[in-house]
Amino acid sequence: MIAAASMLASCSPRDTGNTATAATIDTAAVRDSISAIISGMPGEIGVAAIIDSRDTVTVNDIDKYALMSVFKMHQAIAVCHSFDLKGIPLDTILEFDRTSLNPDTWSPMLKEHQDAHFRMPVSELLRYTLMQSDNNASNLMFDRLVSVAETDSLIATLIPRNCFRITERESDMQSDHAKSYNNHSSPSGVARLVERLFTDSILSTEKQEFICETMRGCHTGADRIAAPLAGKDGITIAHKTGSGYINESGILTAHNDAAYITLPDGTSYTLVILVKDFAGNEKQASDIMARISDTVYRAITRNKPNN
Repeated sequence: MIAAASMLASCSPRDTGNTATAATIDTAAVRDSISAIISGMPGEIGVAAIIDSRDTVTVNDIDKYALMSVFKMHQAIAVCHSFDLKGIPLDTILEFDRTSLNPDTWSPMLKEHQDAHFRMPVSELLRYTLMQSDNNASNLMFDRLVSVAETDSLIATLIPRNCFRITERESDMQSDHAKSYNNHSSPSGVARLVERLFTDSILSTEKQEFICETMRGCHTGADRIAAPLAGKDGITIAHKTGSGYINESGILTAHNDAAYITLPDGTSYTLVILVKDFAGNEKQASDIMARISDTVYRAITRNKPNN
């Protein structure tokens, strides 16, 4: 096992094989199990798991996976950071016309607000993006609050530059699906950002707690990482999903999930699964992600009482 020279020098978090957690979690076995699941699958699948902020497992950890709506987590952090700097509260109201929004994109917000002109606090726009992956809300915040370039630059102060890149809005990707690949990341790049969001102080307490709590209410992707954990008492899951386009060859460009999971005994872990160019449907991709999630969960809980 080769450890990174430093946490900031490498895209991958350091694999600390001699920690107390490692005594009960065989990270090599987990890595092998995940590799066996994805072996021969019709697409590229990358995984990063960080357990109790110490033990790290990565598979196919390369910066090439299209983020899709996972970047809305990055965007939320950038918006909240900007508001912190300016001393602006998240209940600040934005006014906009329905005609400025795209009726042909995924937008629960547009369906739920039928007036020609309406007002909405920024906190509600963030809830739409983080909980329901609303594209109009995301485009609106990029256009009116914090730009794509500003978001990319801010995130580069939180995780290594070689882990990710964000250059496109949802509207850009809808106009040209090939641009989806321009917003890319490695699995560990996303995992490190999730870890910082849930375990570090990167924003004001109020705004950071707002993002974390909103992600715990995410409505999308229940059949992915969350699927094998559903119905288990005392588990909390905060996550952000991303779903790609089907191209002209019938290939699913991306199918993603990034989660922070807390177990009843206080053990926590981050799990990120990114799927690229999958020659199958979303259900098949989700089933693979659920199997990986179950594998990681079982490895963590194997030696715990009542599991």
